[in-house]
This record gives sequence, C-alpha cells and structure tokens, in this order.
Amino acid sequence: MNLKLVASLLASSAIGLASTSSFAQVAGAQPLGVSVQVSTAIIDGWSVKKSILNKPVVNDEGARVGVIHDIIIAPDHSVSFAIIAANQFLGVSHHDVAIPIEQFDVKNGKLVLPGATKDAIKALPEFQYSKVKSTPVARADSEHH
Repeated sequence: MNLKLVASLLASSAIGLASTSSFAQVAGAQPLGVSVQVSTAIIDGWSVKKSILNKPVVNDEGARVGVIHDIIIAPDHSVSFAIIAANQFLGVSHHDVAIPIEQFDVKNGKLVLPGATKDAIKALPEFQYSKVKSTPVARADSEHH
C-alpha cells in the first residue's frame, strides 16, 4: 500500500462528498461532489481514520515505536507529516513528534518506520500544534489554486 495514495484521497475528500441530491445539472456548472474517476479512487482506496489514526507504528523488526495521532496536510493539499505519539499512557500523549510521510512504509497491513526506536522517536523535538493553522485556508486565498 502506498502512502502517497493517502495524499490523493485526502485532497479529493477535501473537495467534498458525492452529492445524492436530485438537482438538475446545468451545462458548464461545476457540480458539488466528486467526479466518477475520483469516486472510483475513493471506493478502491482506504480510510485514514480506520487505517492510520490511532494505529501503532512499528519498526522493521516489528517493535512498536509510537502511535499515529494526526496527519498534517500541507498548503498544497499534500499529506506532509504524520504526528506520532512517542510516549503515550492510557491514550494520553506526552510527547508528539512530526515524521515526514515519505519515511513510512506499509508492510503486512502495519505502518512501518524503518530503523526507528522508541528512544530515537522520544529524542526528536516535540511537535507544537500552536504553530499549525486550525482551519483550512479559503480556496480563493490560497496561492496553490
């Protein structure tokens, strides 16, 4: 499974969900929802919520090194970082770190961070949410559109 698929699925899901309303379509108007091609990608894809969030991250030896708490979407709508809880007790994170999404792999249905150890993850600088925008930028205000 390729994590770059996550980027395209998240970007397309940000556009909106497929509309089930029975409104007439007007030629030249952009319908709300997604195209048939994107719908197929969604059906063939997988859910970040069900497959990634709050799931363990293991190293290439199978040892648990953290838990995925969040996915950061860059201004260009690509998936840029995964936020990993390096030290968690009873579901409460004590030290979150940001790991570039390119460093992950998926093997046998598990999220793998090759070469990682708990100590190496804990040694990374703590991720601070105060530096991340809490709401998306309007399309009209984005330089990427």
